[in-house]
Amino acid sequence: MELTASKLRTRDIAYIGIFAALIAICSWISVPTAIPFTLQTLGVFLAVGLLGGRRGTLAVLVYLLLGLVGLPVFAGFHGGPGALMTPSGGYLIGFLFSALLIWAIERAFGRGLPVLGVSMVLGLLVCYAFGTVWFMVVYPMGGEAVGLWTALTWCVFPYVGFDALKIALALVLTAQLRRHVR
Repeated sequence: MELTASKLRTRDIAYIGIFAALIAICSWISVPTAIPFTLQTLGVFLAVGLLGGRRGTLAVLVYLLLGLVGLPVFAGFHGGPGALMTPSGGYLIGFLFSALLIWAIERAFGRGLPVLGVSMVLGLLVCYAFGTVWFMVVYPMGGEAVGLWTALTWCVFPYVGFDALKIALALVLTAQLRRHVR
């Protein structure tokens, strides 16, 4: 019996599960702040870089679904739908849209490392956009309105250098490990 390209094989499912777990582990490595410094984006970038857009995006989706049903896979060992109602909840949603964008760019331009690097940067910008807008909506629920510049100052600018290093590390690891992940 021949499997079509649209079906997931057992190996694909195993890789998706492993990378969903890797993203969870990366989320637990964090420095608590209003928006925690974590390695989640590294996990997302590695998933999409090593597994490709389809399987990588599925790994991100599985990670998010595990957290939404209550498993403590998010930063600070949090889980459940309430985790989305925190100031950092938009970044969780942004991870999925980042992966989807990287997948779309992969389909249009291929899986070369330069393309992957550009798509990761664009994916990070998408994640920042979701997270910043979400922060501006959720944070005022405590009573204080937050302007765009303030939100960027709290939620984006302190993370740019750290996230650039995560993209560079993801690209190096992808270049070294891609041939081992089929």
